Amino acid sequence: MTIDVWMQHPTLKFVGHEVFEPLRRWTRQEVPSEEPPLEMTIAAMDAGEIRFGLTSAWYGPGGPLIANDEVARFVAASPERLAGIASVDLHRPMAAVRELRRCVKELGFKGLRLLPWLWGLPPNDRRYYPLYAECVELGVPFCTQVGHTGPLRTSETGRPIPYLDDVALDFPELTIVAGHIGYPWTEEMITLARKYPNVHIDTSAYAAKRYPAALVEYMRGSGRRKVLFGSNYPMLLPHQALADLDTLGLDAEARALFLADNARRVFNLA
Repeated sequence: MTIDVWMQHPTLKFVGHEVFEPLRRWTRQEVPSEEPPLEMTIAAMDAGEIRFGLTSAWYGPGGPLIANDEVARFVAASPERLAGIASVDLHRPMAAVRELRRCVKELGFKGLRLLPWLWGLPPNDRRYYPLYAECVELGVPFCTQVGHTGPLRTSETGRPIPYLDDVALDFPELTIVAGHIGYPWTEEMITLARKYPNVHIDTSAYAAKRYPAALVEYMRGSGRRKVLFGSNYPMLLPHQALADLDTLGLDAEARALFLADNARRVFNLA
């Protein structure tokens, strides 16, 4: 069983947004002519042998690219395959806290995701802090992006040190899942995962053959309980992300933890 912790159903509004134009160019993907059916996402999961996926909402300063209620509909249509990850309007902190609470308590979502590059605000900005406190109270992880950005936005907000380091210091009870491995600051991200019990890394947006050597070494050894699989579908298809997994040299325990068991524990999945 494999669990994908970072994916999103490719709605027209999402995949057609101007911010993803560089990614479409690099991956040679085109904007579809009509709304993609949810069956397309399930089929991509099947092709990659993904048993379960955490599908995310997307909110930015211009409003939702994928709204929380859209994600709730996707999950309701395929609850045995999907669970939701919330997103919120960072510029309205109290409304954001209430929306996060609704998503977890009423919709059954499993975490919160915010992308610092999309907001132009690093994760130690004061506007995130009420949401961190609410994540702790609700018992759900805060998920974010680390490393450089594919879209033409600043990469500075994705640097793990000092930004995510500050958050982990201020909120030792907060579970953090940092996606996109942190490249070119992967060793900074590994340092934080070693330093803080509740800080984790997910491998979304990277095929296994592109994992930095330091991350692979960490996954084989002391970090085997700290790294989770993510694809970043539809930008990277699950079967592409996992194609060269066997070349990493993970033993049976490390492989099982990476593909499913860490996700099951961190996101409190049955």
